[in-house]
Amino acid sequence: MAFNSSTLSPLWLSLQVASSAMMLIFPMGLLAAWWLAHGRDFPGKGVVETLLMLPLVLPPTVVGFYLLLLLGRGTALGQWLNDSVGLRLLFTWQGAAIAASVMALPLFIRTATAGFATVERELLEVGRTLGASEIALLQHVIVPMSYRGLLAALALAFARALGEFGATLMVAGSIPGRTQTLPLALYAAVQAGRDREAVAYTVLLSVVAFVVLGSVGLYEKRIAAGRAER
Repeated sequence: MAFNSSTLSPLWLSLQVASSAMMLIFPMGLLAAWWLAHGRDFPGKGVVETLLMLPLVLPPTVVGFYLLLLLGRGTALGQWLNDSVGLRLLFTWQGAAIAASVMALPLFIRTATAGFATVERELLEVGRTLGASEIALLQHVIVPMSYRGLLAALALAFARALGEFGATLMVAGSIPGRTQTLPLALYAAVQAGRDREAVAYTVLLSVVAFVVLGSVGLYEKRIAAGRAER
């Protein structure tokens, strides 16, 4: 089992794709999670929530096909992106990042919503009554009470984006050195009978996932220890 430049190339690409996916997920997911946890109810809220969670239960290839249609020239959005803006996302690593973010977004929202639900609305109302700004509430109330849920949401979403296969394959293909992430490289190695490469990719994926989840656990313990010292 040898780790060389050709073996490690899918790893760097996977980390690039997963990190970019998290940059797309975080602002949208944070707002959606807060809205689901504390937003006012309205008749269509259940429908919106179902749509947000849909990629979690749909086969990844189905989500990938929807994105393939949406980002291609067959739709008004795709035509505008490709012809007017000059932004071609299909069969690029950026397209892979979009596919990974769509697949990981529901997991982030679901976990972050559970974290935000631990923040009691009455505490926020009391803080506002006492003159606290929204930034102060975020810093001193919301984050301290829900940081475990947010860290878990980030870790799970990152791991999901890192391991995305079906939607990425549909949107970005499996082009070595350009769009072939670790899961795609693993599949290609197994199909070609390159067992040593397949083992190397499996080990890399397992190690990265372990490091991500382990780092989150250690960070949580450090925060808890810091609070205990106070």
